[in-house]
Amino acid sequence: MQFHTIKPHTKRTTSRRIARGGVRGKTAGRGHKGQKSRAGAKMRPEMRDLIKKLPKRRGETINRTAQRTMKKDVMPINLDVLAKVFTKAGIVSRETLLETGVISKKRGKNPLVKILGRGDIAVALTLQRLVVSAQAQKKIEAAGGSVS
Repeated sequence: MQFHTIKPHTKRTTSRRIARGGVRGKTAGRGHKGQKSRAGAKMRPEMRDLIKKLPKRRGETINRTAQRTMKKDVMPINLDVLAKVFTKAGIVSRETLLETGVISKKRGKNPLVKILGRGDIAVALTLQRLVVSAQAQKKIEAAGGSVS
């Protein structure tokens, strides 16, 4: 056996180098410009999912479309929380809820509040400028309070 007679057991293969001329030259099948044509480019998973779900709206960004579909932030408060905080009859509004510390500001603004019917209340409260569920309204009016 001599060196010039030795042959390898497997064929020598090299990985294909694209974008070096030939069949896959220039843009190398990536198209022209844009995020997906760059080296190391990958799309964030939330962007991939949104692109599949949303319709094609020319001239609008994905974020604007997603924000339009989101609901406004509403802070739910149950009657049992109001019963603990307000022991005497009085007026309940977003301002009084902020003062007592039941709610806090969101992005520098008073949040929307909805009163829900969990728990019981024995104090006659007057609720002003608050969204109230039907069950909560019945319980408040049964206790001698009112909703305006």
